[in-house]
Amino acid sequence: MKIAPGMTAAILRYPSDLTDDEWKLVEPLIPPGKRGGDKRTVIMREIVNGLMYILSTGCQWRAIPKDLPPRSTLYDYFDLWSWDGTLDLIHHELYVKCREAIGREASPTAAIIDSQSVKSAEKGGLRSIRRATTRERRSRARSGIFSSIRKAS
Repeated sequence: MKIAPGMTAAILRYPSDLTDDEWKLVEPLIPPGKRGGDKRTVIMREIVNGLMYILSTGCQWRAIPKDLPPRSTLYDYFDLWSWDGTLDLIHHELYVKCREAIGREASPTAAIIDSQSVKSAEKGGLRSIRRATTRERRSRARSGIFSSIRKAS
């Protein structure tokens, strides 16, 4: 079942489907089809709806409903748009519009760093964190607080 490009909110199939207003924001950010060859045979709005369904439900690729485009088509566009930065562009543009809609600047001017972030940064990254936790685990095992040896009865 293919829905015409003029789909309205009254006939949305899933909560993740884009409304007409949402589609007007996203449509200009979708790259045009490649030059040469055949024209696109898929409806771009359906591709975006399919990707939104996957992202909102967390379903597996093989569990995509039959009324959305085939999983291979959805995955191909997901892979292409991840590689060429289209998904990042869409996210950034919508993020900026949301911030401006609530009266904030387009990009945040402050950041919050908690003490846990600072502690892990001071240790020097993943390798030294792993070394420190291994050392801590050894010391707990030696002190008798932590024991994986079953006591004989």
